[in-house]
Amino acid sequence: MNKSAKGGLSTAAKAIVIILGALMTLVGMLSASGDMDKILELMGVSGGLVSFAKTMEKLPVWDNTTLALVGLLLIGGVLNGVEWKHRDNASHNSKLIRRPIQKMYIIFLAPTFAAFCLGFLYPFVKGIFLSFCRFKTTSKWTWIGLDNYVNAFKDSTFLHAFWYTALFAIVSLLAINILSFAVAYALTRGIRGTNIFRTVFFMPNLIGGIVLGYIWAMIFDGILSRYGTSILLKTEYGFWGLQILMAWQQIGYMMIIYIAGLQAVPEDILEAARIDGANAWQTLWKVTIPNVMPSITICTFLTLTNSFKLFDQNLALTAGRPFIQSGGETLKTTEMLALNIYNSFYASTTNRGVGQAKAVMFFVLVAAISIFQLTASKNKEVQQ
Repeated sequence: MNKSAKGGLSTAAKAIVIILGALMTLVGMLSASGDMDKILELMGVSGGLVSFAKTMEKLPVWDNTTLALVGLLLIGGVLNGVEWKHRDNASHNSKLIRRPIQKMYIIFLAPTFAAFCLGFLYPFVKGIFLSFCRFKTTSKWTWIGLDNYVNAFKDSTFLHAFWYTALFAIVSLLAINILSFAVAYALTRGIRGTNIFRTVFFMPNLIGGIVLGYIWAMIFDGILSRYGTSILLKTEYGFWGLQILMAWQQIGYMMIIYIAGLQAVPEDILEAARIDGANAWQTLWKVTIPNVMPSITICTFLTLTNSFKLFDQNLALTAGRPFIQSGGETLKTTEMLALNIYNSFYASTTNRGVGQAKAVMFFVLVAAISIFQLTASKNKEVQQ
């Protein structure tokens, strides 16, 4: 018996429905953002399609969002083999009892997926597109190609922020992971009050970055004022102040991950090492550390990405100060990449595309470094 006799859709019909669903989703998302007519004009399209786009953009945002959601439902229904056909109640209920999830989960997944597309995926793609445009608001843009990227590389403040952030990330990576591993190792040696120490070390991670920045700014200035200076007066003070703040906030969180890894090391392996005459240092270096490489992978990844993404602590503690003049530009000596991108985007009154181009490069940089670090660490993990 062929598919049409069973009441299902033919391959051609399914392809048509998928294409229709994709068009509905695309039209709905672009109309909701108000960009469809501009994109069509940029592609050289004119006439009826542009008029149609402008008409769709005049509809309420919710109507266009609903259109995109219906398109997603159509695509999901076809891809998951949902067959809409009339059945009597007994047969329908039997179908639901036998296979309630396999065929119908797309109905429950579609709203969340639509929210993901509209709230994250579309803004992300549009952000990449706007990095090639001159714009003041996201609805009024002019295509200029690679000019924003060229201007970003010519910006000395951006290059300084990059190297400053890279140095900060390297020092932070080493300091946080060495200290957190040392604390975790000490707390798994069976000392008294272990649970209290774990709680105390973890608590700073629960405090927001802005709050921490202002708290530590008062602490540092209270100490440095005795010597007639301030954390805002020297670049070195700002750098090490951020390091102390970051370490104080992150060590407790990384400690918990390392404790889990240390407790998972098989006791028989440690016992075998002791029987073979290995001392404490040899056991730690040759047995324990290789077996906790999965935890090291996670902690180095988190530390590295958190260091590159550092924003609120940088803003609250130093806001990039102290400032110096370099080549006719005001250089914020403790400004990190995320803060530099923020300042570039919101300081511009004519073209925010440069800030957007910096953000795209920032994403590519962090993604590339993270993938490289994960790959390198994974290769050193011990297979158990």
